[in-house]
Amino acid sequence: MAIDKMAMDTKESQIVFLPSGKRGVFANGTTILSAARSLGVDLDSVCGGRGICGRCQIEITQGQFAKFGISSLTANASAFSKVEQRYKDKRNLKPNRRLGCSTKILNDLVIDVPSESQLHRQIIRKELTLRDINLAVATRLYMLEVEKPDMNNPSSHIERIYKALYEQWDVTVHHCDLHIMQNISDVLIKGKGNITVAVNDPCPDNLPRENHSKYGPKTIIAAWSDYHESAYGLAIDIGSTTIAAHLCDLSNGNILSSGGIMNPQIRFGEDLMSRVSFVMMNEGGEKELTEAVRSAVNQLAIDITHKIGGDVNNILEVCIVGNPIMHHLFLGINPVELGVAPFAMTTGLEVNCLARDVDLHFNTGARFFALPCIAGHVGADAAAATLCEVPYKSDEVRLIVDIGTNAEIILGNKTKLLAASSPTGPAFEGAQISCGQRAAAGAIERIRIDKDTLEARFKVIGCDLWSDEEGFEEEVSTVGVTGICGSAIIEVIGEMFLAGIINEDGLMNASYIDKTWRIVQEERTYNYIVYQGKQEIVVKQSDIRAIQLAKAALYAGAKLLMDKMGVPKVDSITLAGAFGSHIDKKYAMLLGLIPDCAEDAVRAVGNAAGTGAVTALLDKNSRYEITEIIHTIEKIETAVEADFQTYFIDAMSIPNKKDETPHLKEIFTLPEKEAFSSEGTVHKARRRKKR
Repeated sequence: MAIDKMAMDTKESQIVFLPSGKRGVFANGTTILSAARSLGVDLDSVCGGRGICGRCQIEITQGQFAKFGISSLTANASAFSKVEQRYKDKRNLKPNRRLGCSTKILNDLVIDVPSESQLHRQIIRKELTLRDINLAVATRLYMLEVEKPDMNNPSSHIERIYKALYEQWDVTVHHCDLHIMQNISDVLIKGKGNITVAVNDPCPDNLPRENHSKYGPKTIIAAWSDYHESAYGLAIDIGSTTIAAHLCDLSNGNILSSGGIMNPQIRFGEDLMSRVSFVMMNEGGEKELTEAVRSAVNQLAIDITHKIGGDVNNILEVCIVGNPIMHHLFLGINPVELGVAPFAMTTGLEVNCLARDVDLHFNTGARFFALPCIAGHVGADAAAATLCEVPYKSDEVRLIVDIGTNAEIILGNKTKLLAASSPTGPAFEGAQISCGQRAAAGAIERIRIDKDTLEARFKVIGCDLWSDEEGFEEEVSTVGVTGICGSAIIEVIGEMFLAGIINEDGLMNASYIDKTWRIVQEERTYNYIVYQGKQEIVVKQSDIRAIQLAKAALYAGAKLLMDKMGVPKVDSITLAGAFGSHIDKKYAMLLGLIPDCAEDAVRAVGNAAGTGAVTALLDKNSRYEITEIIHTIEKIETAVEADFQTYFIDAMSIPNKKDETPHLKEIFTLPEKEAFSSEGTVHKARRRKKR
């Protein structure tokens, strides 16, 4: 790609930082670090820009970026400097990385700030809540004493290994990977006939014999000389925002290590549809997205394996889950058809292949398994959550909601199961919110508002004190108060409603502007000031509307399923996903995010999709189980259901325009229904007389 000479002759250039999307115009010769600081970009540095700490590492993203109106090339920045070379020689700078303090702007640039270079790194909250898992792994290790070659019995090495497996372990095997055959002679010689082999048998236990062929034969997939005891499995939940991985011991089912990382695809778009749009608008864009997520999984596997001093070469099985678009992109399948009706998947079936077929750099023989998807917008992550929560074994009507940028909803019991998705968008994770941010140190995560004074007090991630407690300012001085994360967004709107600052339609009470300094006018709308410090943290009318839209989509999806199921209420609600696990369930009900339900029947289960992935990894029988269950689930497409729009409009109100909330009224004293005029006066809303 040729560089535009006219652009090179200009004195100023545009720079865009990802994933934040912050941009600005700077004089050529300005360092990346200086530009980042000027724009408030979260780029770390503690050495004063001397190239010593290495915390300001960045990557220059190359290509045409139509949405920014620029081209970005590595040549648009200054050449690799002596300072960077010195750091690389001493500290090992990753490929394609530059130091922001030494790299200068020469032309338009798009800069990717890796998660480890961010001062306020996101806390990947994807903990597991494990239930009892039946340990029935597909891959097992067997220590063998193999007979030496004999002139009188001219059998091959592989045949003698098969014989040893049968005689010493009563395991019948007739297949072996080619890469094992190519090296088995050296392995036997080195081990003096003592070897350890890994045998993969994906077929579920007690499956009728005629169905065995679907799963393939028992196969030797790895071999080591002498005694080897490390056999790992990796369960991965690929979310649109974060990726979580869990390293398991295949011999006993223990989780050895876990970790999370931001999904690098965020730089191509915050939500799923924007990534599909990127693919539509950029030829070969799906390959970029696939490469990005696979590289992230490889790096995450290295990170969590190194935590225990392990080796990724000992990873013998991998199980992944994700929504349909993440599922397709990881498999290298173009997801464009999922972006338009009728939202057709290339495949929704389970996928079995070698890990190396999807560019995972683990043991050469490692097996890869992807759980099946339920429908075009209800993916393998929802299937995994279903496997985790087993509503198909329950007498009660259960609602399972996995809240993310695309909420996935399962409703039913052992009689009937329904599934749908709702396009909630990224608002719950801080995007589309003026002072919103993801969960990181400095983010407000809890908030309360005094009904009489309208004063706010809050807690931030990284500090145990509330803002009105002595020592708070000193405690947060190192991280600051930087924004509002998803759990606090829900609470602050709920508290504003309870305090009368907003009414059921989400409109701010302009008459309160004389009651407190915290309510200020901005053009034709009003803001509520949560905090004034180095950064002013406010809640705007547009923020409230963004959350109303998101919560209405989720509620309407659940209500539609209840309608299809023919039930007026649910017996229990399960909140899954990182966001669902950290919101206060009382405020979720107050906002109208979920249907009315007894408080003790609402519970958060953490990363149910990740738990389901671990279950499928450690219990091969469960893979067969969920594959069979999925065929019985009725899929409801909200986009074509006329009632969805009606439910959506009603759900825009707080908590809901029409639906009664008897359980919620046992928790909170709800305010009188009031409507606020544009002049700021308040009048009682007219109520219809009950017939």
